[in-house]
Amino acid sequence: MARRKAGDILSVISLLPAIVSVIFFYIQRGPDFDIYFGITVFSILSIIGIIFAVIALIMSKLRIFGLIGLIANVLVLVFAFLLLLAMGIGEP
Repeated sequence: MARRKAGDILSVISLLPAIVSVIFFYIQRGPDFDIYFGITVFSILSIIGIIFAVIALIMSKLRIFGLIGLIANVLVLVFAFLLLLAMGIGEP
């Protein structure tokens, strides 16, 4: 029972890095923001969220939150990759 409960808690916690990434994106907007710092923060948060989601999918019976957390964090990681790609293309 404790393993299942830990999996349920991790599945909800796996949603937090994606939510924090979205909040960070809207707070740190503007022309004086270091975009590479933002890309690093997005990448680290999404990798942590993916790890939590995978562990939650293994441990929990309630798989919907783990699956939503996995999808949301993969989307944040793709967004960070596309942002890094755009910065590489835009450099002179």
